[in-house]
Amino acid sequence: MNTIFAFLAVSILLSMPVVAQHDQHQGSPQGNPGMHVPDRGPEQHPQGQHPQEQRAPEQHPAAQDRGHFRDQPGHPDAPHVHPNGEWVGHNTGRDDAHYRLDHPWQHGHFTGGFGPQHRWHLQGGGPQRFWFSGYYFAIAPYDVPYCSDWLWDSDDIVLFEDPDHLGWYLAYNVRTGEYVHVEFLGA
Repeated sequence: MNTIFAFLAVSILLSMPVVAQHDQHQGSPQGNPGMHVPDRGPEQHPQGQHPQEQRAPEQHPAAQDRGHFRDQPGHPDAPHVHPNGEWVGHNTGRDDAHYRLDHPWQHGHFTGGFGPQHRWHLQGGGPQRFWFSGYYFAIAPYDVPYCSDWLWDSDDIVLFEDPDHLGWYLAYNVRTGEYVHVEFLGA
């Protein structure tokens, strides 16, 4: 009888790390209590409106020409999301050359889960290639300056589908409250 109880106790103790690893990316977002995680991604931009000048990809403006996103005191000068769900900076529409890919989704579609119920813990890399839970992504070259303060081995992100830019997803950094466009590189 004691052998059975000992076996059950050891089995339960050994299974705890597996449960903890699974909960790293799912469940309601915890962590920085002051940071709001959006319930959903941005709305599709209205067709026919082009609020920013469109440039060819090889003519990216310098960082100082990117526009400013600090819409209120204390807000970051990077694309971010307000608690009311407004995605500040996601207003260039479908024809923005900065997010045009010759082969959208060339590595397939990400199927790991979107929205605040899927919180992903970064495990390494940098803007050109980062990963979590066996999935690999790259930051859009135009957005790299907006993730200069990301902690590539410890930040949590939430992914959203981008309704305007084919082949891109939006990665919302829970710690900073900012987001960037990311391309799925595969699993």
